[in-house]
Amino acid sequence: MTNLSKRQPKILCAGIAVEDILMRVEHFPAPGTKVSASDYVTVGGGCAANAAVAIARLGGRAAFAGPLGAADDPTSTQIVRNLMQEGIDCSHAVRVDGTTASVSLILIDAEGEKTIATRRGDNLGHVLPRDADAALDGIDLLLIDNRFPEFVTVLAQSARARGLPIIIDADKETTEDDPLLSLGTHVIFSTECLRGTTGLDDMEAGLRRMRQRLSAFLCVTDGAQGAFWFDGDDLRRQPAFAVRAIDTLGAGDTFHGAFALGFAEGQDIPAALRFAAAAAGLKCEHFGGVAGAPRREAVEALLRTRA
Repeated sequence: MTNLSKRQPKILCAGIAVEDILMRVEHFPAPGTKVSASDYVTVGGGCAANAAVAIARLGGRAAFAGPLGAADDPTSTQIVRNLMQEGIDCSHAVRVDGTTASVSLILIDAEGEKTIATRRGDNLGHVLPRDADAALDGIDLLLIDNRFPEFVTVLAQSARARGLPIIIDADKETTEDDPLLSLGTHVIFSTECLRGTTGLDDMEAGLRRMRQRLSAFLCVTDGAQGAFWFDGDDLRRQPAFAVRAIDTLGAGDTFHGAFALGFAEGQDIPAALRFAAAAAGLKCEHFGGVAGAPRREAVEALLRTRA
């Protein structure tokens, strides 16, 4: 494993940050009914912000850049405060006058599955970074989600010009010819995004379709089924680690952050994927969204004990 006494790479995670309000229930309520919640917590969320937390927990150096609410929006202020408490550089988060951060209400059932309703902050979709070049100074790798494509495209273009690796968390359904995807050196789809983008239910067929358009490393994550990726023309699988899942919220974001860190540290693709799968599995064992993201020691212990 990596010698953490060496300089750790710094990764810029760009995209969405939200506030998550979580409740744990035995089962999801039917329309017009009520259920009792056994746990309740408010934590930070959002693909890019969660990935930054995962990287910081795993011993890497992380920065966050993305649009947030106005300077007087208490939700946005709390999001930034939570990230900074994890040691994450938020100097390139952009506070947008006259609006608020996005908020998600999430129910987690007894199997650890989730139902999410999100109120997205107004006027965040067309915000651009204040200074993309400055945001990338000292950065070794850029990890972006596709929730705010205009914001992250500017950063990806600048990162491409610098020759930096660009990992795209393709979380939101898009189009096959989305120009943002062509900027990535590594594109990791969620199953929902890949199916919605290609119209194909079969993941291998969907990945092969995207290979016709993209020269990047391509992968798709499928929860407990693991991750599937191409090694040359062969589809390979990184199995998920067997865990007692009580909360899957943030597991995919943890996977992306851990993969980005492992890759930036010099791990090869199979090792970085296994590292990511272990981190995502451990997150699922804890309620509280990304608050359950594991520390490096726990991930390395799992990797040592599970062949």
